[in-house]
Amino acid sequence: MTIPLIGITLDSEDPGGYSNMPWYALRQNYADVITASGGLPLALPHEPEQVDAYLEKLDGLVVTGGAFDVDPSMFGATTRHDTVVTKDRRTEFEKNMAQAMLSADKPVLGICGGQQLLHVILGGTLIQHIPDEVNDALAHEQPNPRTEAGHDVAVVPGTLLHRIVGTETLDVNSAHHQAAKDVSDNITVNAVAPDGVIEGIEDNRYKFCLGVQWHPEYLISNGDKQILDAFIAACETDK
Repeated sequence: MTIPLIGITLDSEDPGGYSNMPWYALRQNYADVITASGGLPLALPHEPEQVDAYLEKLDGLVVTGGAFDVDPSMFGATTRHDTVVTKDRRTEFEKNMAQAMLSADKPVLGICGGQQLLHVILGGTLIQHIPDEVNDALAHEQPNPRTEAGHDVAVVPGTLLHRIVGTETLDVNSAHHQAAKDVSDNITVNAVAPDGVIEGIEDNRYKFCLGVQWHPEYLISNGDKQILDAFIAACETDK
């Protein structure tokens, strides 16, 4: 059995800081945890026209997070909150890549903003700014380091996530101002924060289609490691 090749989507930044040219970015821990769980990470530049070529080679896909949002027009919203920032080429690539992988029934893991994009792809809508839509909301953009828990989530029994982590409560970190809102018939909610915010989704039509609102690559709980191990296991093939 060969090591599964795992595509990891990159963030994109405008000139400034690292380079005076546009540049890609990826936290090292995204790749570290894929390697530790038995996968071979491959960073994916935003080339929408190369989706089919990537699809042929990849065994799994991680759609990462970032300090930007899904364009509200993608889920039918007619208004756009003042806090919304988009990265259109990145989103186009990630949307096309995730849809292609799912169509081929290859595993997809969406993390934070990646979970939100997955939710939209599967027919859901988003809360554009949690403080404006959720009463008594938690600090979902936690003030403490991302290496620590921001809050816990209730894991829904009987879901794929529950089978993976084997617990009904999981400590998670939190770095988002948007969240999943309305769900489609294809979406199963698998984790919820104490304030009612959706923290995880899955679609059981596929071999492995899982989204989590937190960042398991920080490995703040054993459940985070189990999520990554299960994802890589699902990506293993007899090539």
